Amino acid sequence: MQSKDYHEILSYMYEGVYVVDKQRKIIFWNSGSEQITGYKQEEVLNRHCHDNILQHVTEDGTELCFGGCPLHHTLATGEVMEAEVFLHHKEGHRVPVTVKAIPVYDEEKNIVAAIEVFTDSRYKKTTYEENRKLKEMLTIDDLTGIANRRYLDFYLSNIRIENEEFDVPFGILFFDIDFFKKVNDTHGHIIGDEILKLVSKTVQASLRNDDKIGRWGGEEFIAVIKVDNNEELLRIAEKLKLLVSQSFYEMEDKSKLSVTVSIGGTLFEKGETIEELIARADANMYNSKDSGRNKVTIK
Repeated sequence: MQSKDYHEILSYMYEGVYVVDKQRKIIFWNSGSEQITGYKQEEVLNRHCHDNILQHVTEDGTELCFGGCPLHHTLATGEVMEAEVFLHHKEGHRVPVTVKAIPVYDEEKNIVAAIEVFTDSRYKKTTYEENRKLKEMLTIDDLTGIANRRYLDFYLSNIRIENEEFDVPFGILFFDIDFFKKVNDTHGHIIGDEILKLVSKTVQASLRNDDKIGRWGGEEFIAVIKVDNNEELLRIAEKLKLLVSQSFYEMEDKSKLSVTVSIGGTLFEKGETIEELIARADANMYNSKDSGRNKVTIK
């Protein structure tokens, strides 16, 4: 690898990167290294890493520059080394980093240098947490903790493809909380929210791992169920209806508030759209409401 090759590549990396020659003299120091350590390029170039500039230590206090240095081991053996260490920041504090030492070879396959890449461990954890929160924002309903409509749309589109390409049968249950407006009008929206959570958790806990429940909107929910026939779909729907009706929210006065759901279900038919599937299940759900509520209609 020519010097200008890695200079151009490594200079653009956000991670800290520095390169040492066989004598462990620092011959490259990127801007990421400056950001993480506080040391400018001119302060470290042509100094040796065993001058203990960064003073790598393990969590038990072992100083790696004087024994166990990943760079030293990589230069000697060619092995890629990784370690979790704490380096010394120019301002005096310690920074937790994940380091990886990588050998650099010449055209004759001789080790001529080593690269150390290091990342602030706190940054990795923060990035992971931010990614996790972003994923939840995109896929999870804030109130109930189950899938939101955006994710249901995505999931239904994908399971339709599975059905067409791999003949995976499935159906959906469209259900609505009976007299939910009366709950809100009588007890307030805070209690109404508790009822939404109660129903969501009850249904989610009673479904199989391969099934999916999500909030479609307001007090409406859709469950995507992998089944072969209407009889099996009916059995699952009846179980959900029963479990919801037997659940209750305990009010401050110790009275118990229960609700029921009306459910409409149907199997996916090859060639139809997801919109047609949902419309049929929705119509079946209204049939359940019209026939007295706390009912199941599957067809």
